[in-house]
Amino acid sequence: MKRCLGLILLSSFAVHPLLAQTGGERSPFTGKWIATIDFFGSPLYLKIDLDQQGDKLVGKFGSDALQGTINGSQYHFLAKDMNGGTEESTGHLEKGTLQGDVVETSGDDPSHPFKYTFTAAPILPRTAAAPQRHEFTPTTFYRQFSPLNKPVLRINPGDTIHTTTVDAGGVDAKDVRRVLGGNPQTGPFYVETAMPGDTLVVHINRLRLNRDWAGSDDGLVERSTDSRLAVKVKDNGKNIKWHLDTTAGTASPAKPSEHVAKYTIPLRPMLGCVATAVGPSAAPPPTGDSGAYGGNMDFNEIVEGATIYLPVFNPGALLYFGDGHAAQGDGELNGNALETSMDVEVTVDVIPGKRPPLPRVENATTIIATGIDGSLDDAFRAATSNMASWLADDYKLTPSEIAQVLGTAAQYKVAEVADRNVNVVLKIDKERLKTITPP
Repeated sequence: MKRCLGLILLSSFAVHPLLAQTGGERSPFTGKWIATIDFFGSPLYLKIDLDQQGDKLVGKFGSDALQGTINGSQYHFLAKDMNGGTEESTGHLEKGTLQGDVVETSGDDPSHPFKYTFTAAPILPRTAAAPQRHEFTPTTFYRQFSPLNKPVLRINPGDTIHTTTVDAGGVDAKDVRRVLGGNPQTGPFYVETAMPGDTLVVHINRLRLNRDWAGSDDGLVERSTDSRLAVKVKDNGKNIKWHLDTTAGTASPAKPSEHVAKYTIPLRPMLGCVATAVGPSAAPPPTGDSGAYGGNMDFNEIVEGATIYLPVFNPGALLYFGDGHAAQGDGELNGNALETSMDVEVTVDVIPGKRPPLPRVENATTIIATGIDGSLDDAFRAATSNMASWLADDYKLTPSEIAQVLGTAAQYKVAEVADRNVNVVLKIDKERLKTITPP
């Protein structure tokens, strides 16, 4: 269905009636609503904007303008799209919840209308309460970025979560295995007021290692080798344990072989996975996968001080994160990095009414557009398109101006090639954008 967004059970968010005032009279239909549509057994989401004017009703059903009438608690409206299609709905308001039937007719095929039902709850305004800090101790870890997993905590925009993650193999800070491996996640966290079509903002305040070792191996992923190198490394793949020296700020092989006996690298803790739950049009992906929702992006600049912008597909966004790495080179060439558990503190926010096509990252000096797709070529194109739309939306640049900026300031980086999808990112230094400050 062309207009429907997201998936989750309606019971997972509170229903509170919104009462508006029109001409001094109570107007219970007026407001913004999120509808859960039963579309042939699949729940989908749609936003509805209504304005009650006496016994008349105007607004939008998704993006389609509607007009209708009200008789007590009953309503009837007709919405029209740009191609001659219509949605005709009849229903009622009961205890602050809209319930209705819709007959949808396509402008291309008017002889085959179809019918579905929906239940809609009001979209609550952002709370005026002071931001809270939540200490959360996880007891369950999930292995899918699913909208069906029960939220572990409900928080408001502006709130901060302090919690922990297990490593990619499911082992915690005390070396206790808590769950099957495969990048098990902490969460999902339900963010009040976040709705399909919004952006979830995740500020990474603190990432701290909470044990003195990490695991990796000595393999190289297939995308990184030609036929000659593949023959040379065909017998690789053994586990490598790393010692993490938080005092010195370095990592080194715990049992090094001859030539790397003195090899060390600087610690740079990062989150391999940050995600919102997917919507209903795709099966819940495993936590080793990535896509428009974020997920296993394995980008080594998702570190302390970074801000991640993620599309929202469900009420509450349903934020997951995990897969901590003590350090990782570009591409995650071993198929893993220095996998370890982590203490994490994030602050969340919501940008209503706009959603990026793919995740974006920002830090003090750079804006970064991800490109996540099945090949390096396609990921390169996706990163370019993602950044182009960022420059158009936030900096109001024309296509000509976008091309001028990209052609002179773009920096590409291969973030990850280890999994089903590749992640190529496009970076632009904020110094280059100072003279085109967004409006």
